[in-house]
Amino acid sequence: MIPIQLTLEGLYSYQERQKINFENLTEAGLFGIFGSVGSGKSSILEAISFALYGETERLNSRDKRAYNMMNLKSNKSYIEFDFINFENKKFRATREFKRNSKNFEDVKTPTVTFYEWKNENWIPLEHSNSEKIIGLSYANFKRTIIIPQGQFKEFLELGATERTNMMKEIFSLQRFDLQNNVSILNSKNRSELDQLEGQLKGFEEVNEEQISAQKENLKLEQQKLDEVQTTFKKTEEKYIKLKNLKEDFEVLNQKKTEFEKLTQEKIEIDILEKKSEVFDKVFRVFTPLISEKSKLEKEISEQQKNKENQFKILQETEARFDDLKSKLSSIQPKYEALNLSKIQENDLSLILQMQKFSGEIETLKERTKKGSEKVKEVEANQKIIQQKIEDLSKNTDILKPKKLDSTLLFNVGNWFSEKKKLTETLQIQSEKIDSKKNEIGNISEELKPFNINLETFKNDFKTQIETLENQKKTLSDKRNHLEVQQKLAHFANELHDGESCPLCGALEHPNIVEFDDVNAELNEIQKQIQQLEFQKEKIQKQSLEIEKILDRKKIFVEQQKSEEENLKQIQTHIEEHLKNFSWTEFNADNQNDFEEKRQQSFAIEKQIEDLNQQIGLEQKNLDKERENLDSYNKALEKFRLDEAKKEEQIKTNEANLKVLNWLDYEKKPIVETEEIYNTLSQSNRETEENYQKLNKEKEDISPKLAEQKTIVDQLEKRISELEKEILDNKNRIENSLSEQQFKDLEEIQVILSQEINVQETRNQVQQFRIQFEIIKNDILNLETKLKDFSFEEEVFAETENQFKAFENDLKIANDSVVKIASEIERLEKEFKKKEDLLKDLSQLQKRAENLKIMTNLFKGAGFVQYVSSIYLRQLCDHANVRFHRMTRNQLSLQLNESNDFEIVDYLNEGRSRSVKTLSGGQAFQVSLSLALALAESVQSNAKADKNFFFIDEGFGTQDLESVNIVFETLMNLQKENRIVGIISHVEELKEKIPVSLNITKDEERGSLIEIV
Repeated sequence: MIPIQLTLEGLYSYQERQKINFENLTEAGLFGIFGSVGSGKSSILEAISFALYGETERLNSRDKRAYNMMNLKSNKSYIEFDFINFENKKFRATREFKRNSKNFEDVKTPTVTFYEWKNENWIPLEHSNSEKIIGLSYANFKRTIIIPQGQFKEFLELGATERTNMMKEIFSLQRFDLQNNVSILNSKNRSELDQLEGQLKGFEEVNEEQISAQKENLKLEQQKLDEVQTTFKKTEEKYIKLKNLKEDFEVLNQKKTEFEKLTQEKIEIDILEKKSEVFDKVFRVFTPLISEKSKLEKEISEQQKNKENQFKILQETEARFDDLKSKLSSIQPKYEALNLSKIQENDLSLILQMQKFSGEIETLKERTKKGSEKVKEVEANQKIIQQKIEDLSKNTDILKPKKLDSTLLFNVGNWFSEKKKLTETLQIQSEKIDSKKNEIGNISEELKPFNINLETFKNDFKTQIETLENQKKTLSDKRNHLEVQQKLAHFANELHDGESCPLCGALEHPNIVEFDDVNAELNEIQKQIQQLEFQKEKIQKQSLEIEKILDRKKIFVEQQKSEEENLKQIQTHIEEHLKNFSWTEFNADNQNDFEEKRQQSFAIEKQIEDLNQQIGLEQKNLDKERENLDSYNKALEKFRLDEAKKEEQIKTNEANLKVLNWLDYEKKPIVETEEIYNTLSQSNRETEENYQKLNKEKEDISPKLAEQKTIVDQLEKRISELEKEILDNKNRIENSLSEQQFKDLEEIQVILSQEINVQETRNQVQQFRIQFEIIKNDILNLETKLKDFSFEEEVFAETENQFKAFENDLKIANDSVVKIASEIERLEKEFKKKEDLLKDLSQLQKRAENLKIMTNLFKGAGFVQYVSSIYLRQLCDHANVRFHRMTRNQLSLQLNESNDFEIVDYLNEGRSRSVKTLSGGQAFQVSLSLALALAESVQSNAKADKNFFFIDEGFGTQDLESVNIVFETLMNLQKENRIVGIISHVEELKEKIPVSLNITKDEERGSLIEIV
């Protein structure tokens, strides 16, 4: 992946929209991002990770991630990231989330969209799965492209299973994981085989003899069926005729019984019909009149009750209105005198202010007097402190000439310190060289037991292995020949006349070859082959061990040469350092004299420093007294000004008095004046409030009184109208009774109380008359049809028994024929299935043998682990190229038998130890070497022209020399078509990297980005 452009807004410390154009940075091959702690450097990598995967290292989904990522001064966060993937296609990822305007802590779920650049336009994608585009999961993206803080050593410390899964994803090793495929095929084949074997158990009795026997039985049963059918047809015709005749006689008797019942019901039906007609006539004429009468009576009763209630309300309203008029008349004179009373209230308020100002003026005069005395006291203290400062300054001037120059002491002290350091370094370097010589001697002792020629041992071992291989090939050929004889002997013993030969297919075997038993000879040859393999393996291990010892010796020899070069450089530095001593005041060989003079100078400097501290303390006291003097003068000025202002205010208030006189109140106590003012003020307020309240109540009740009078008048009018309507209804009822020839309304109510459903009754009468006529006609038709016939029950019963007996015989004969025919059909189908199943069984058994071999080969993902270990060892070899150089050939990385990383320490006899024992700086070096090797492998696997690698930590753990080595390693990556970005605050790196981004944090604007 190659970044093109990143846009940030409202994310972490980025408040304003910031844009990074990576094209200028990536062209340089190596660039940096620098800034102080907390400026927002790592936020750039978090933004890229979140834009692509929706994941970050600092926060997860449970941490209210959207709220915590958003800048607290922003209401929207936006990330836009353009990049080129391994297929050299251009993509864009955007994520945006906004704050709820009504709830500050509610930040909505981010919206995400991916685009692809096609035909000079950004085309939205239907998915947001960056793993498809980049070819890496989020976890492996952090390990191979962008390595965030705290994650740099993750790959180094991964467990074997997690590392295998990572290698599997990055290098597509799942193509070697065929275990599941073979297991699925094996399970499917086993299942099909079990099903076939189970199915074949049901066909054990199916054969051709059984089918022939069933066909003979079918012929005999068919003859019996034909004979029974002839007899049954004759009896069936006679039985059907008698059965129909019996049914007709039974129906006739049933119809006559029903007709007798209907004749009796006809009388009641006629009476019901008459009642229904009378009820219908009364209901239509009188029901509307009676309903209207009830309605009018109910309404006039309700209106009379309502009239009584409303008249009572009217009387209460009139009484309340008269009471308010009376109260307003009594308060009116006091209200009219309210204006004069308010003027007096205002004059009293002014007089109160004047009395308060008079008291405050007396207080200010007293404070002014005291302040003037304090000013004189402070001026005297100032003079005393000034004299102390002058005395201390004179003592300081006397001591200064006696002190040596601090720069001179510093330079000479540094020279002696550097001399001591170089001497110690020379001694340590000599000890290192002696140590390397001892190591080389020990390794030479390790080689003595092998008794080899170091120049020719490889060719000697190669010759021995080739000899063993030739012997093994001869034995293998002989073993193959014997195995063929053994197999032929097995085939010969299995041959029997009538059975086909597996080789030629012949059924007769007149001359069967006889073979001797070769098992003992085969076992002996196998033991010899195993012995040769053991010898070969022993030679290979010995060769590998010798090469390993020689590699260690080579490294120690190189280290010895390197240490000797360092020794020469240290000696040169010491000579040059001795020449640089140019101070005549001191002796280069007498450091003690220098230390004594330096201590004397330090003592004088301490005395001067103490005097300066006293001067500073007194100066602070002087400044404090000056501040106090200024403060007191300002206070005195303020007192005088306030006194003048209050006297002026008293005069102004006296001029504004309209009714009262200031002289009458000037000598009075202020408490007495306040009591008079409060009493008058409360009386004025109560008078005004009571008058306004009574007047408002009067205005509110006046329209209610008029409205209530109108309501009472309308109710009286409506009652009069209802009385007329009731009289009219009574006349119409009497007229209707006369017309319909009824005595009174009670007779009508008795008829209506029957509540007859007229329509339902009419339907009932009509249905009865139709049913009566139908049954009457059916009886006449049946009597006409049966007048020439008679029915005997004994004859019918005898015929029915004969019919049932012949019917049962026919059913038995027919069932027997059908059963045998079905069985024949079933046996023929089953026999055909059995033949097909036997063919399938043979094929599945052969396939099972092949799948068993494949299962053993791919069992437990062993093949994938084997391939993964090859990739890991290649990765380890590539990483060591840089790790050796960074550690000056002192350390290297290797894989142990469990495929876990270990460190080989050449300073300790080349022994291995855990990677967890590395220092912080060494851990960074090996992690960087591994990460670069891993990224190179990913680049090679993706077949991309260029690739990108970002580092966000580690340089702070390195010394200056290590930083230079790491920087040289990173610079060399440009030649390998690699682009590397660095996040750091190490100034040495900032000075060496040609192109970089500088991140600054402004208190108002947030994080800002500029290209340096």
